Amino acid sequence: MFIAMNRFQVVKGSEEAFERIWQNRDSYLDEMASFVEFHLLKGPEAVDHTLYSSHTVWASKADFEAWTRSEQFRRAHARAGNDGNAAPLYLGHPKFEGFEVKQTIGRKEGRLRLRSALASAGAATSRSCAAAATAPARASRSPSPAPRT
Repeated sequence: MFIAMNRFQVVKGSEEAFERIWQNRDSYLDEMASFVEFHLLKGPEAVDHTLYSSHTVWASKADFEAWTRSEQFRRAHARAGNDGNAAPLYLGHPKFEGFEVKQTIGRKEGRLRLRSALASAGAATSRSCAAAATAPARASRSPSPAPRT
């Protein structure tokens, strides 16, 4: 898998307008067979801007590159760049970052492994498995210390 991200420094006070543009635009991503998912992320605030990132997941880097050469890409980006607003919505140009996925851990996979482990240990019901699977994971792999008495 490949993750393509663009980081935007959105001018303070322009966050709602920026989000509205993303919510109302036609992305044409769903026309690409190798498209997996899209997220618009809102990050930390600085003195003059709020950080946003568009986060798109693709089956491979080659699939992402094919998207950038496609008619769908041209249509999706035809009005990109502050979208014709009188005042700029973001500072400078978006910063692109691309990442090849090296490891993925999915909740469903973890739940299945947990159910197997609990079943072999004699756990009773799927309900207890589901409750255990949704509990926060421990940061440490070492066993918990024994309670003090």
